[in-house]
Amino acid sequence: MILGLHRLMADRVLVIGSGGREHALAWKLAQSPHVKQVFVAPGNAGTADNGKISNSAVLVSNHTIVTQFCKDHNIGLVLVGQEALLAAGIIDDLRAAGVRCFGPSAKAAQLASNTSFAKAFLDRHGIPTARWKAFTNPQEACRFIISTDFPARVVRARGPAARKEVTIAASKEEACRAVQEVMQDRMFGEMVVIEELLQGEELSCLCFTDGVTVASMPPAQAHKRLLDGDQGPNTGGMGAYCPVPQVPEVLLEKINDAILQHVVDSMRQEGAAYVGVLQTGLMLTKDGVKILNFKCQFGDPQCQVILPLLKNDFYEVIQAIIDGKLCSFMPAWSENTTAVCVVMASPGYPGDYDKGLEVTGLLQAKELGLEVFHAGTTLKDGRVVTSGGRVLSITAVKEDLMKALGEVNRGVAAIHFKGATYRKDIGHRGIRLLRHSLGLIYKERHVEAVTGDVLFHQPETSIVSGTRSGSHSEVGGFAGFFDLKASGYDDPILVSQTKGLGPKLQIAQVCKRHDTIGQDLVAMCVNAILAQGAEPLFFLNYFACGKLDVEVTETIKEGIAEACRNAGCAFLGREVAELTGTYSSGVYDLAGFVVGAAERGQMLLGLQRADEEDVLIGLASSGIHGRGFSIIKKILLMSSLHYSSPAPGSCGDKTLGDILLTPAKMYSPSLLPVLRSGHVKACAFIAEEGLLEGISRILPEPVSAVLDALSWKIPEIFCWLYKEGNLSEEEMAQTFNCGIGAVLLVQKELAQHVLKDIQKHEEAWLIGKVVAPCHTGGSDIKVENLLEALQLSSPQHLLSDAVVESQHQPRRNKVKVAVLISGTGTNLAALISYAKEPGSCARVVLVISNKSGVEELRNAARAGIPTRVIDHKLYGSRSEFDSTIDRVLEEFAVELICLSGFMRILSSPFLRKWKGKILNTSPSLFPQIKDGNAHEQALQSGFKVTGCTVHFVLEESSPKAVIHQELVSVKADDTEETLSERVKEAECRAFPIALQLVASGAVQLGADGKAYWKQESQNLCLQEEVCTPSPLALEPQGNYVV
Repeated sequence: MILGLHRLMADRVLVIGSGGREHALAWKLAQSPHVKQVFVAPGNAGTADNGKISNSAVLVSNHTIVTQFCKDHNIGLVLVGQEALLAAGIIDDLRAAGVRCFGPSAKAAQLASNTSFAKAFLDRHGIPTARWKAFTNPQEACRFIISTDFPARVVRARGPAARKEVTIAASKEEACRAVQEVMQDRMFGEMVVIEELLQGEELSCLCFTDGVTVASMPPAQAHKRLLDGDQGPNTGGMGAYCPVPQVPEVLLEKINDAILQHVVDSMRQEGAAYVGVLQTGLMLTKDGVKILNFKCQFGDPQCQVILPLLKNDFYEVIQAIIDGKLCSFMPAWSENTTAVCVVMASPGYPGDYDKGLEVTGLLQAKELGLEVFHAGTTLKDGRVVTSGGRVLSITAVKEDLMKALGEVNRGVAAIHFKGATYRKDIGHRGIRLLRHSLGLIYKERHVEAVTGDVLFHQPETSIVSGTRSGSHSEVGGFAGFFDLKASGYDDPILVSQTKGLGPKLQIAQVCKRHDTIGQDLVAMCVNAILAQGAEPLFFLNYFACGKLDVEVTETIKEGIAEACRNAGCAFLGREVAELTGTYSSGVYDLAGFVVGAAERGQMLLGLQRADEEDVLIGLASSGIHGRGFSIIKKILLMSSLHYSSPAPGSCGDKTLGDILLTPAKMYSPSLLPVLRSGHVKACAFIAEEGLLEGISRILPEPVSAVLDALSWKIPEIFCWLYKEGNLSEEEMAQTFNCGIGAVLLVQKELAQHVLKDIQKHEEAWLIGKVVAPCHTGGSDIKVENLLEALQLSSPQHLLSDAVVESQHQPRRNKVKVAVLISGTGTNLAALISYAKEPGSCARVVLVISNKSGVEELRNAARAGIPTRVIDHKLYGSRSEFDSTIDRVLEEFAVELICLSGFMRILSSPFLRKWKGKILNTSPSLFPQIKDGNAHEQALQSGFKVTGCTVHFVLEESSPKAVIHQELVSVKADDTEETLSERVKEAECRAFPIALQLVASGAVQLGADGKAYWKQESQNLCLQEEVCTPSPLALEPQGNYVV
């Protein structure tokens, strides 16, 4: 990673806290060459004068003093470990003073500090958690505990300095006693939260996030009870291990997408972008994964087992997060390595405990190769003595769990202090998980999951299919046999590959098209091993769903079987699992696994050096695959198109969904003889990546290549994506295959011979050549004439002649947008996020606020957007205030204005000048609610639907100026607060769509004050002009689009 200029000098870093977590943070930071010194405040004996690490006595509870300390000592970075300080807003105060910090704002830290806030947040966004209710009256709380039909036995309370008290009661009666004790002296505040007691396996899943991108960490499991066998009182944590064995990748992906990413996205939508480390406590129940709690920093002791596995420079990771560039610097983690941590505590912990007990054996533990992280220790007369409840965390890192457990226990045995308390069974639960997979336990012909019941309940006959000699029907359970000798191999090398379909699978489910994805899956797997010169032998697949639909599974199976026959390989079998708690009804995931073979002497691909003047042969692709679908989904969302829209160009009566779901070509039967001829130096299939990255995989650095896009035929769909997505030439080549499904590298003298052999079966062309090495390092691949090629392959109405005139520029310059706020701009984060998307037609160049010091200004600054404060109180008249705003808008060449919580009334001259250029959102459907509360009126009116409206701002509001509306259903149990929250979420979705429509020119304001659609957008999106309904017609009538 290349750090910015302000990072060229080694930094001084301040870590705030005194526990084992803070020692681990300081230890990892001190390993960075970018870090000169690490101060820990107040620290402990382990962080006192330990190499780069030293303690500081700065008063951390006084944010002003901390700020001055940072300035006096040239502190370049501050990490806050203590959640109480995060909740108190120390990050906000330090950032406001210009100190660079790592951690969430106070608003975002409420996820951990305020249980009722966190629970309400999870409910608002449909993220699974335990059933709960908050109370300020102990009698009402007890009545709730006794009357519920679920075990309401978890009592959570929050007291001074965000200290939390959690009681897990053995019975409802004990839960009631806990409520009375907690609320009797108000020691833990005025409120308790009563939760359902969940049963299952508990995990800690953490991530780094810059507020947009989420980078997951390996899952950890902490042991909270004091004594072996999970007995005794709850503690802060007596040990942990990481990673948790046998957690399926599919489950981790679901946790990342449906929980971690969902939480981060939802926080950003609510105007509280979360930046830092987010830890979720999860319970894997029979009903699915549910969130137990949050921590807004590394947990302790989770930190002590996760950070040792981080391969990257921790300091560089933090800088990428702060700069909002995590997506370009994703952390890497040690593989085939396990960390185990055992906590040694003072006698009496977690109650009253003695202090001042001498600790010995620390040097012996270090000599064993262990890391000893201090917590409750201090120095007294040169000796280490105890000063807290949890004293030390001993961490071992080894190649597997068993070895790590043995080493950590040796370390614990070497350390002594009077009455030391520790558990001897840390990690034993992981040993059990090694024997029984946490995600899937196979029993005979069925799949059983901890997140769902046993699912595949149909007895299934053998599904071995294909004409491959050597394959045999399965024998008992899932086994399938394959005889390599019977398939004709003498000295074979086996080649395997596993693949999924990613976003393309989601589109298939939306379109309810399941007949092509089987061929897609087989083709992706078979092509991948074909690139190694291997012939496919047999194929298996795994299918997981929320609710089993026999017709869907059979359709997919038939597609796979047919594709295997075409590839000449055996379809040995499949696994089907119904995971009701992991997938919603109608949602499924699909993965394939193929094994192929090649004779040892024929493994030549990729072994020959690429030379200057070597030729690149391109084979035609069938359409779009891999990474491109993520961009397509965004293009469709922003352009208000849908998969059932007519396909662009001369595609007959096909829909857009039909074109997008065209399966990948399978090149195996026709291409294998060519690859084994010895005439091909290397082969790459352009599958997951775009054209440039796909080709770079077969060109060793610093070899470069030049491609001529006029040499091959580009399908019309790519031309349409280029235009509709407002993409540049570079973005097209980086994201899409642009009509090339595979590339072969051949010697110049053999190129025509190889091309003729391929053209007997496939459409192929000579598309480029290898050129002199790139002197800047890396492989430089250029695609010439891409714009002209798109023009030639396109029907006239998709691309005009004007395209060619702007050959080396994006299709159109992004419209410059200013956002006006007053400190309550809840849509600002959504607008900024949208503007960064590749298909966006707008760019936020300025944020203006009439109030200083508001959080939205800081959010804009963090996103690299210039900000201005124009305080209306400093101006004598409204026109003078508006004129100042106008001058600043002119300075930044602003073309469109978005009002996001802007609370000032703009003058008539200003509105006339910017007519058709100002957008605002209203929390209601038109006609606008001018007086009173829109949500109150929606509830009182008896309407079943309300919503939000994005419209042009005029001197006199008019329903004709509507750009886009989004409906929100009114629920029977809605209050003004709950309805308001859902409408705000709708506004965050609707405003970016409306901005895209206006910025792209699809919608514009006519001279009569009415919003008009351009004919071409009308044909693609609406088919007819849609008028805004009257309030009397608000009964839902299906999907409603304006």
